[in-house]
Amino acid sequence: MSNWTRVLAAVLLPCLLACEANTRRDLPATRRADRDEDAPAPYQAEVDEGIGAAVAILVDTSGSMRDEAPGDSRPKHVVARDALAAMLDATDAFVARRPDFPIKIGLYSFSSSVRTLHPIQPYNREAIHRALASLPRPGGGTAIGEAMREARPDLYRAGMFRKYILVVTDGDNTSGRSPDQVARDIWRRSDGSVQVYFVAFDTSPEKFAFLKSAGGDVIAAGTGGELRQALDGIYQGHILAEREPVRK
Repeated sequence: MSNWTRVLAAVLLPCLLACEANTRRDLPATRRADRDEDAPAPYQAEVDEGIGAAVAILVDTSGSMRDEAPGDSRPKHVVARDALAAMLDATDAFVARRPDFPIKIGLYSFSSSVRTLHPIQPYNREAIHRALASLPRPGGGTAIGEAMREARPDLYRAGMFRKYILVVTDGDNTSGRSPDQVARDIWRRSDGSVQVYFVAFDTSPEKFAFLKSAGGDVIAAGTGGELRQALDGIYQGHILAEREPVRK
């Protein structure tokens, strides 16, 4: 090896080693940056938000909801409709007591597809009862996850700090995205701002145990009476009772 070659080697080798070390140190940070860029963006409100609560009510109208409710001579869809009407009647007393705290309600039905029966609007007793009366007759599959995805953006157009999804269902998801996947996505991208409650009507609540790890909850209701109790507990015990969070 010539003297000139030895000089080049002495100069270049440390540089090459230093570059390699820097590349190794930078690689994890680069990968983290790539993951951050690929991660779904947080939800953003489409309007200015203020004090109040927006509630999206999702009602299962799949084929199994035409079956007779346990302990009742009426079909499950009728029992669910009447229980929801009774639940929402509590809003009148709340609004009279707290006129400074607006409540907005939206109603959606889902079978194999999703229908918006009443867009999320300030509570109006007559309008919401008309919407409940328009629930379609049961038939088709059960698109729980798709119903959640349909309602979620409407909550961010409602202008309320507090946002809720309330699902009444009697079965497994059979169409579209998994509610497990959708619930976790909503919890993560809303930073916990959207609370999700399920009432498992005449079905096992274990199907929806994933809600516990997505900031939500599920309550079992085996009969019409238990359904009414479960809905009242969620609506009056949580949605209307929770204090408004302090926003800085």
